[in-house]
Amino acid sequence: MFGAMQRVLAVAVLGALALSGCGKSPSSPGNGGDGGGDPPPGPNGRVFVIKPNAEATTDMIAAMVQALPGDVIEFECGYFELSSALQLTNTEDVLVRGCGRDKTVLSFKTSTTPEGILAVNVHGLTVQDLTVLDTGGNGIELRSVDHGTVQRVRAIWSSGGGRESPTPITASNYTEKLHVACTDPATQDPSAPENFLGDTTSPDYTVSKLSGRYGVYPVASENILIDDAESIGASDAGIYVGQTNTAIIRNSRAAYNVFGFEIENVRGGEYANNVAECNTGGFLIYDLDNLRQYGERSRMYGNLARLNNTYNFTSGGIVGNVPSGSGMITLAYDEIEIFDNEFRDNNTAGIIHTSYEIFPVGAGRPAEHRIDWYTEGLHIHGNTFVNNGNRLPLPTTKNLASGDVAKFLPAIVGLKNQTACLLPKNLASCLSTGLLNIRGAHIIWDGLQDSYHADCAYPKEANGEDVPKDERGKPLYDNEVPDPSCQYNAYKFDTAAEGKPRIKPDWWFSCIDADNEFSSDSLKFSNFHGTKGLELIVSSNLDPAALLRFPSDFDMSPHDCTAAYGKTLAPLPPVVIPPFVRSGDYDPAPAAELVEKLCNASVDSGKVNFDAARVDCPTLDQYHLFDDAQDPTSTPRGGGVPYSLNSKLFSDYAVKYRVAYLPPGAKAVYRDAGTDGVNATLVFPTGTIIAKTFSFADEANGKETPIETRLLIKRVNSKNVARWDGLPYIWETDAATGKRVAKLSLGGGHASVSWDHTDVDSGVRHQGSTANYLIPHGNQCLSCHSNEEGEAGAAPIGPKVRFMNRPYAPESKLVTGQSRHEVAGQNQIAYWCSHGLVAGCPSDLGVDMRQIAAKLERIPAFNKPGDAGFAPNSAEDIEARARAWLEVNCQHCHNVRGFAASTGFYLDSFRPVDISYGICKRPTATGQEGNGGRTYDIHPGNVADSILAFRIGPNATVPAARMPPIARSVVDTEGSALIEQWIVNVVKADEAKYPGSTSCVQ
Repeated sequence: MFGAMQRVLAVAVLGALALSGCGKSPSSPGNGGDGGGDPPPGPNGRVFVIKPNAEATTDMIAAMVQALPGDVIEFECGYFELSSALQLTNTEDVLVRGCGRDKTVLSFKTSTTPEGILAVNVHGLTVQDLTVLDTGGNGIELRSVDHGTVQRVRAIWSSGGGRESPTPITASNYTEKLHVACTDPATQDPSAPENFLGDTTSPDYTVSKLSGRYGVYPVASENILIDDAESIGASDAGIYVGQTNTAIIRNSRAAYNVFGFEIENVRGGEYANNVAECNTGGFLIYDLDNLRQYGERSRMYGNLARLNNTYNFTSGGIVGNVPSGSGMITLAYDEIEIFDNEFRDNNTAGIIHTSYEIFPVGAGRPAEHRIDWYTEGLHIHGNTFVNNGNRLPLPTTKNLASGDVAKFLPAIVGLKNQTACLLPKNLASCLSTGLLNIRGAHIIWDGLQDSYHADCAYPKEANGEDVPKDERGKPLYDNEVPDPSCQYNAYKFDTAAEGKPRIKPDWWFSCIDADNEFSSDSLKFSNFHGTKGLELIVSSNLDPAALLRFPSDFDMSPHDCTAAYGKTLAPLPPVVIPPFVRSGDYDPAPAAELVEKLCNASVDSGKVNFDAARVDCPTLDQYHLFDDAQDPTSTPRGGGVPYSLNSKLFSDYAVKYRVAYLPPGAKAVYRDAGTDGVNATLVFPTGTIIAKTFSFADEANGKETPIETRLLIKRVNSKNVARWDGLPYIWETDAATGKRVAKLSLGGGHASVSWDHTDVDSGVRHQGSTANYLIPHGNQCLSCHSNEEGEAGAAPIGPKVRFMNRPYAPESKLVTGQSRHEVAGQNQIAYWCSHGLVAGCPSDLGVDMRQIAAKLERIPAFNKPGDAGFAPNSAEDIEARARAWLEVNCQHCHNVRGFAASTGFYLDSFRPVDISYGICKRPTATGQEGNGGRTYDIHPGNVADSILAFRIGPNATVPAARMPPIARSVVDTEGSALIEQWIVNVVKADEAKYPGSTSCVQ
């Protein structure tokens, strides 16, 4: 089909090029400035002042890792060169401020982290009065934030490539370069050879796919306010809110982004009084498939969408399909009210109302059945439309070669509109806009509609209960609902009436009221019927009845809802963010006198200083965890038990020593995936300390060097609410005593390390070095260890039954106090249960000769063929081991309650290997640096088109691309090779085994 379509469109495009000009666009209105005042810090708050000097990054990290309710992190006026993100995690009521977005500039050109400002699991956060410059990934990211306010800020990338710009914004020129006008966007892609004499440059700004993805990016959050923000140059969306409940974006500006503003899968969103100009598309309201929630109800009023004609400079994802010249786009999102806006000078259309049906299978059309493909209940009234659709962007030769329908959309609309203008009934309306109508319109609709699915039963949850529904009968899906076999849509139809008619206007597609103002220089409205008719022509199926669907339909009367259905759609209620109230779950920092008293207390021989677990001791030895205070591989004190995992998280070939310390007489509680879900770990008592030491082996000389020891400590606050705190300690030699000591380093650090190590499971010897081994700061611990359904804070990940179901043996052949512990060689779960460390254990574990509990869940060692119980290197064995590696290295974030929940890409070893596992799944928020030019997370049989293989492999060289993101500066060669082997040799296009696997475009 696409070969024929390419020939048809090529002829049309050449003709249109001959008849159209490459004229420039009208000029820009003026830009606003800063304004407003600073709220005072909250009660009992501290103010951490960061100065623009060489210590700025260190001072910033020191402030952020100890930020508590009421605290202020204040950046003075000036230009800051920061080598790490400002990251806030698991706190509340914190204010981050500068002294004005034109006066405080935070540059992240050399940062080793992708984000500029990142907040995760924060309750009450305000970021204001500063500019974030040249991040590798997102500018300001709020993830799982409740009551987040971003005001009077700017996110910007230097013209021509962000960090790679030949003319970067610097300390010497930022006062001039921060202000970017919108007078004349580049409408044609300079990489297309036929555009070499075209409109490929702008005097104002040069866009680049090398820029970071999002300017302001709240996701999986609630009660979000973005006020008077600006984004310039994002390679995805400038100002975005996604998978969020209750969000307002107002008084803001977006220019030279791919999309200016984006509302994605939001329940209760609002665009108010914003300006979108010189983007590829101005405003987007839609739902994306396979995510944690689906959205509805957004209002858009008082906005200006003008000159959104920049060529699309992104790659991959739904935004890569956006045609330039789009004032506003909606698809797959119900109940939108658009009023009192102005849409002006957008080359394709003022408003594009489309659906996923227009995308072919495997090229953007969702394969899952939870999402409704269509936007219904769109109410357009009181808007002004001027000069829209009059200079359609035509597909390039690259677009024609790719056969991507999304890139053909403007040309398809133009061809269909031109054909419609040749019909006698349309001559009068078309003559007013000129005889040549290879053009769009003020409003275009794809005209595609679903019919009543009579044989589709109401969907069920995993437990067999009905999926909850809203007051109108629409199922309220989330990503824990199994994908139904069909798309249920009975709620849209009057199923009791003859013919099962659609309920109008409630479930009609749009009401376009008579109070809109349309300039006469453009077609007012076009229903272009998607690709109907055109597909029939190019497939040589010349059904005369079908040919009638080829021309567009300019009749708006079905959208005059008052006349057609007796009423129009009711106004949507305003979005209201409730007042912020502190939770009280975060206590003030303990007094210095208490810390000194507890940490310096006398402790009996062989005992652990559990009393000090309440506080952060300055040195590791003050907890008295090891017989030899200088050696964290020595015998644990206080009944501490070493443990190991079947497959471990890769950390630059570090050898890890794990020890769990339970307070005397206390027990953990048995939990596994069968009882409590895939994220379940053993539940530890308050006061538990888990120590994990990272050491680097030098086998040739028979020694190891500990670099860091991380502690996880379970504490309770003054309200008796439990939480886990993560503490990093870095080993060094004390200059005064010559002894080895591990000092608390909440700010983290870096180390140069080398290794010569033989893996105890595979027997493969690894040798190498890195100068960039990352020791995470306290807040980075929470990036992996924080989970919505787990205990608060940096809860343990490793102590899962399926990870620990093995005989204990250390990761090193070096003989240590821990290797001689009595648990050595015994099944770890059985040992813990029989020694009174765990309550509620199953009565029969089924421990076999290999010291494996056959009756308990288990994952294999990823690099030990046959360890899963299948024939070594059989398809089943490879898949089980690949899934074990992915679960240990990725699933702690990639789960429905983890840091990467918003991706819809989940990697536990229990779920089917389907779309939610990445099979033929397109990424949700990955730019060029993150997808490596690849299309799907996992493309069966095609490792070169699989993003997963890229991100864990050697070609992912920047922080925004590397996975796992922490303590991974080199590649896990065994893990990467296994995943590639699995994708190439095992995963096939087989719907029975891998649902969704045939939906990839081959």
